[in-house]
Amino acid sequence: MASTSHRALRLLSLLGSRRQWSRRDLAARLEVSERTVRRDLDTLRELGYPITTVRGPDGGYRLGTGHTLPLLFDHDQALAVAVALQTAPSTVFGLQDDTARALAAVQQAMPETLRAAMESLRLTQLQNYWEFPAPPIDPAALSAVGSAVRHRRVLVAELLRPDGTRPAPEDDDFTTAGLEPHHLVVWAARWYLVAYDLDRRQWRVHRVDRLHPRHTTSRFGHRDVPGGDLAHFVMSSHDRGDVLAAWPCTGSARLRLPAHVVARWAPGGSVVEHLDADHCRLTLGAWSWAGIAGILATFDAHLTDLHPPELINACRKLAHRYAAIPRE
Repeated sequence: MASTSHRALRLLSLLGSRRQWSRRDLAARLEVSERTVRRDLDTLRELGYPITTVRGPDGGYRLGTGHTLPLLFDHDQALAVAVALQTAPSTVFGLQDDTARALAAVQQAMPETLRAAMESLRLTQLQNYWEFPAPPIDPAALSAVGSAVRHRRVLVAELLRPDGTRPAPEDDDFTTAGLEPHHLVVWAARWYLVAYDLDRRQWRVHRVDRLHPRHTTSRFGHRDVPGGDLAHFVMSSHDRGDVLAAWPCTGSARLRLPAHVVARWAPGGSVVEHLDADHCRLTLGAWSWAGIAGILATFDAHLTDLHPPELINACRKLAHRYAAIPRE
């Protein structure tokens, strides 16, 4: 009986994790027969859970709407929630206290075994040398952008300065944009909005922390992201609004590579400038001039117009050092 009850709770958890399941998939996940799944579904219905049967070749089972279900997590889901809530505060302003309270509330609603597992997973985050996330975002701004994406509403927003300050309407750099917000993306601890700019009539990638949402207007239709690959479009867009991170040493070089190639592989906190179809300028930092020279070498491209002189000297020293390596 205990095994049946445990399986029924796991079945309910599976049904709550996605919109629809086939009986075969449920049987495979529970490692039981399809007949047993059918019996367990009947048991859940008798207990009052709104399980709907979907007819047709793509049919299956789903949870009905309009009912409140208890928190139903298995061991792995409980650990995933614990990790997510402990790593969320770094990218959004003011969430540290809220996520701590949310984690405590979720733990209190868990059975003893799952609560013990969650409490045992206490994380300490350490930033490595190459992590340069954007400043945390105001939850209200993130919610406004996310709502515009979800409801497919044109978003009118002010563009903030690189330092995050907001120009006044009488300032020369005061700018607003009408955007069709299609996707909200998180990459390298930075939030980006992938949108079609109605004024420029082109796709843009905006840092969400550089937007001040004002209001939304009319609904818009579907557009395909250039190339059809969202991840590639974001990573290869050199004009993402990123700014140079603070380093002890900062230098730049002209590379014989397209900007979209360098943008995809440049370390966080660097800036890629488009020069022409075959060249770009990469500005980046490191804890030493040799460090910058080493990063530039990873692109395996012709380099010119290096600045400052310290970087040129570091590249020459690195070249001599490599040339002196004995041949086997």
